Amino acid sequence: MFATNKILCPTDFSEGSLQAFAVATDLALTSGGELYLVHVLSGRPAAVEADIEVNLPDFERDLREAAEKKMRELAEPLAARGLRARFIVSSGDPADVIVRLARDAGADLIVIATHGETGWRHLAFGSVTEKVVRLAACPVLTIRMGATQRAATSAA
Repeated sequence: MFATNKILCPTDFSEGSLQAFAVATDLALTSGGELYLVHVLSGRPAAVEADIEVNLPDFERDLREAAEKKMRELAEPLAARGLRARFIVSSGDPADVIVRLARDAGADLIVIATHGETGWRHLAFGSVTEKVVRLAACPVLTIRMGATQRAATSAA
């Protein structure tokens, strides 16, 4: 049987990534495994008005603090359900960071949404999910947005 002792689930807090988080949570609860919840800060403001001054260190600190708060909100209720969960907020290229963290944690599985909050950036830079699937040393389960809702409806 396929072991899922350590499951890594990246999130950008989009609806799709929250659906992947729900699947990862169910898998971890069923297997008695540990869940690693990951958010990657990928950078800088995409566009700013010419007359707006942005203090980059403050901006990055605020982004990190907001992400950590959201991660705590996702992770804290899991302990009440008996699930061991850790959350990690990191910086860098999202796909590279996700693959590195999965390797470093010894993850047995990555559960990731097929679509996140990328919009037009997907066309310019490629999909984080596609890159994770290509580079990850462990299996990757991709969750298509709405798939969990359709599956629940079909099972009823």
